[in-house]
Amino acid sequence: MEILTEKIRINPKKAVFYFISGFVNKGLGIFNYIALPMIIVIFWISATKNELFPPVILPSIAMVFTSLISQISSGQIFQDVLISLSRVMQGYGIGLILGVFMGTLMGISGSTNKFFSGTFDAIRQIPPLAWIPLVILWFGVGETSKVILIAKASFFPILLNTISGIKSTPKAYIEVAKLYNKNSWKIFRQIYLPYALPNIFVGLRLGLSSAWMTVIAAELIASTSGIGYRINDARNLLQSDVVITGIIVVGLLGVIMDRILDRILRELTPWNTTK
Repeated sequence: MEILTEKIRINPKKAVFYFISGFVNKGLGIFNYIALPMIIVIFWISATKNELFPPVILPSIAMVFTSLISQISSGQIFQDVLISLSRVMQGYGIGLILGVFMGTLMGISGSTNKFFSGTFDAIRQIPPLAWIPLVILWFGVGETSKVILIAKASFFPILLNTISGIKSTPKAYIEVAKLYNKNSWKIFRQIYLPYALPNIFVGLRLGLSSAWMTVIAAELIASTSGIGYRINDARNLLQSDVVITGIIVVGLLGVIMDRILDRILRELTPWNTTK
């Protein structure tokens, strides 16, 4: 009875200690996320308040917020974002299908890898912006040229990570599957895919990031719509508040899309310990 009483007396203290420790650790984690943005905002406020830069170069936070509200009220920002997202989804979808398909073939077949790797490596070294003049020359300034650029940008991260994932599959497992007379589809679905899926999702995240950056770059150079066009048009009109609003929206959307893919990865690969 004394032992039980002692435990009852000690447990509340431990509970309070663990609660406080957990609360402090969570608070520190949140602070680590917001510390740098807070520093940037403080510097921004200080710089604009002390007029270190003219408003045309660095507008105040109030001006940027007003610009954001104005674009939301008019619906302009939603229209621009939807146009850019539509282009990204089209090009990214093409890059995803081709990247996973070719990556699987090149990862499984050494001869296929040798046949394509040299050419693909050469094309991969050319940045997307360098392709813009040629693609515009071939396909014009319409939607096709932008979709092709986005597909190219997303293709290679997905391809390389798919190859890496397929090649990381233990050979012993494949040999055992063959001993049990598993066909090629079952070997891929039951052995290759579970091992390759984490790598493939890394490629999907990198590919989506590349696709998003490429569509903005393409819209900056050759477009009459989209968030990139809006940023470039505002630059020509010296509307720095609209430019910064567009940049913030681009960054937030990129983070949101990346987090969504990361969440899908965690749900689809519960066995993966390197997340």
